[in-house]
Amino acid sequence: MNIFTFTLRRLLLMIPTLWAIATAAFLLVHQAPGGPFQSDREIPAAAKEQLMRKYGLDRPLHEQYVSFLVNAARFDFGPSYKFPSRQVREIILDALPVSIELGGWALLVALAVGIPIGVIAAVKQNTRTDFLSMSFALAGVSVPNFVLGPVLVLGLALSLFLLPPALWQGPESRVLPVLTLSTAYVAYVARLTRAGMLEVLGQDYIRTARAKGLSERVVVTKHALRLGLMPVVSYLGPAAARIMMGSVVVESIFAVPGLGRYLVNAAFNRDYTLVLGTVLFYAGFLMLLNLLVDVLYTRLDPRVELA
Repeated sequence: MNIFTFTLRRLLLMIPTLWAIATAAFLLVHQAPGGPFQSDREIPAAAKEQLMRKYGLDRPLHEQYVSFLVNAARFDFGPSYKFPSRQVREIILDALPVSIELGGWALLVALAVGIPIGVIAAVKQNTRTDFLSMSFALAGVSVPNFVLGPVLVLGLALSLFLLPPALWQGPESRVLPVLTLSTAYVAYVARLTRAGMLEVLGQDYIRTARAKGLSERVVVTKHALRLGLMPVVSYLGPAAARIMMGSVVVESIFAVPGLGRYLVNAAFNRDYTLVLGTVLFYAGFLMLLNLLVDVLYTRLDPRVELA
């Protein structure tokens, strides 16, 4: 199967998947207690009825569902209930670059730090360096970001005053959110790199390269590294998805104006259109990322066939 056919097939399979996600999300938000127009001060009945009519919430649920699907197919989710002057599509497109930047920096840090740690641990297998590296990896996985974030704020921002504690203004404000989001993935990448390198370093062609008198650096970087990184490449898709979803918590901790923060606030405010639009956009965006990683995997290892 060529790349074009494979890509087209995966894109077509996204349609029923997105439909299932849209259906589940629609039913869940409408079954949640409360409503979009409830507040501490009770809205007059006439005003509430007018709002329900304006947004179509007075219609039967099945009619709302059909209307939602038709509009979602056009990437039109209507106005936000919390921000009635702004369309959900506009909010998503404004916040998306921030979430992509945060997730991209976090993934880049995870690869830039995790791969060297994994390679060194594999080359120095069963030595003190290996044990220390894997201990660091275990510690990174064990601390959740909703704990690590406040700890970093307390230590580096509120105690030492080295970095700003929140917001998204200037390069310094990126450091704490990126560190918080990337730490766990540094650990995952390091462990996967170590496992992949250990498998490759035991292959016959590696022993042949060493027998020819090549230096260890050349053997590792030019012969072993490409195939040794295959587990990391296969993990990039799920990692990107988890980073994007993990940014929901990080963006709330550091007041980052990304999609995650809007999603959390929309859920609290029962902002149906913003919740549904953000969930569907996340789902489609992450499916495309997984598709890209699958294609990249086959380019790095020609032995892998598209299916």
